[in-house]
Amino acid sequence: MAGETPPSHRRDPIKHTVGNAAVQRRRQLAVSVAKERREAMFRTKRLCTEGFGMNLDEAAGGGMMIDEEPPVLESQTSKAVEELKLAVSFKGKDAVQKKVNALRELRRLLSRSGFPFVEIALKSGAIPLLAQCLSFGSDDEQVLEAAWCLTNIAAGTLEQTKSLLPTLPLLIAHLGEKSSLSVSEQCAWALGNVAGESDELRDLLISQGALIPLAKMMLPDNGSTVRTAAWALSNLIKGPDPDAATELVKIDGVVDAILRHLKKSDIELATEVSWVVVYLSALSDVATSVLMKTDIVRILVDRLAASNNLQSIIPLLRSLGNLLSGDAYTTNVVLDPAHEITESIIRSLSKCLKSEHRFMKKEAAWVLSNIAAGSVAHKQLICESEAVSLLLQLLAGAPFDIKKEVAYVLGNLCVAPANGLGRPPILSDHLVLFVRNGCLCGFIDLVRQADPEAARIGLHFMELVLRGMPNGEGQKLVEKAGGIDALERFQFHENDDLRMMAGLLVDSYFGETYGVDE
Repeated sequence: MAGETPPSHRRDPIKHTVGNAAVQRRRQLAVSVAKERREAMFRTKRLCTEGFGMNLDEAAGGGMMIDEEPPVLESQTSKAVEELKLAVSFKGKDAVQKKVNALRELRRLLSRSGFPFVEIALKSGAIPLLAQCLSFGSDDEQVLEAAWCLTNIAAGTLEQTKSLLPTLPLLIAHLGEKSSLSVSEQCAWALGNVAGESDELRDLLISQGALIPLAKMMLPDNGSTVRTAAWALSNLIKGPDPDAATELVKIDGVVDAILRHLKKSDIELATEVSWVVVYLSALSDVATSVLMKTDIVRILVDRLAASNNLQSIIPLLRSLGNLLSGDAYTTNVVLDPAHEITESIIRSLSKCLKSEHRFMKKEAAWVLSNIAAGSVAHKQLICESEAVSLLLQLLAGAPFDIKKEVAYVLGNLCVAPANGLGRPPILSDHLVLFVRNGCLCGFIDLVRQADPEAARIGLHFMELVLRGMPNGEGQKLVEKAGGIDALERFQFHENDDLRMMAGLLVDSYFGETYGVDE
């Protein structure tokens, strides 16, 4: 999405816009989510140190302990490639076992993090040899070891990952039903590392047909295989182009498999499947529409309510936020205020707001902002919950990024859905409650920020206070909180919209006659 200006939030607390801005921000967040995955102890690319059944601690950067000195290991890596070269050319009785033994030694070295074994292996000519070992008709163990070596090469730098290009068609071909589960899973892991590197490599894998066989690996109930396939798929579809996500959701059985795994699987598997839902719902309107016709929101809410695991909660929150960021009609139908599911999600989001993890607070506020932009009944449910007191506390003292998300929730709670093109009606009870509890200073603090989006939120809320507080007390409240000084900083601001918004507020509420009666 290079070249685009930062889109606004799902729903502007004053203008209550829902359409393109919502979709744009949903996609922007999806494209940038790789950084947040790292914060949640995930890695886009994963070193395979112990075989199958990906371990999240290893995924977060753990590696095998290294006893030997680096120069010795470097020498061993070069020697291992030479041994593989001899084994590949050997035609005698024990040819297969020689290749397996040589591959196993190379894999042992490439499974260690912290030293440049991959570069040494590449310079020694490992890739063509590994490609030969992937040829169809080869022994399963041979193919498995070769794919394992390639997996860990692809866990390296961009150039190291690109070295796998000649092997990609073979890795994809081994995803099919003719290969054993262990071979298919290891090849999927290698492809997941390649897909995690760049949009260019994702597009190449899709053009070579990786999507459908990876998707079919999601269909059975084999936990380890499904977990690896889901992780690889999330890497494959996460680019800014929605086509892959749209194509994935159309493959027979995929949606049913996603629902089944989310409902019945263990935490690790459900977490990987949740990341698939994150990208489907973020990037593809078609996928979002298909998913919203199922009971996926209830399944996600149930998972969220039952989970205390940070790694699983993050994609659950992001999926819910994406799914609930569409048009208000869909949200109102799915989250009927009269049903327990709506109260359940608000309770779960309140629990997340109390978390010590900043990212969880930010995500929970983001989901709440989408619910708060719904009907008046939705807004009332939030206002009657403990979420409001938590939000007010966060607005007063949380880090900037959390404070900005919280401001969207409170702003959305103060306006009713607009009819026509005019300004939306103000929900005075909510506005008065928040202002009486000291939220105005938090919004004015946002006005002073260099972030244009934050400043816009603050200006919008100031306008609500000036227009909506009873007995015309909004002007005095804004002045007492330092709002006039905050507005005046926009007099020569480079952002035309912000300058005009601030100027209009000053002219309308603090003109020449302001204070004359006093």
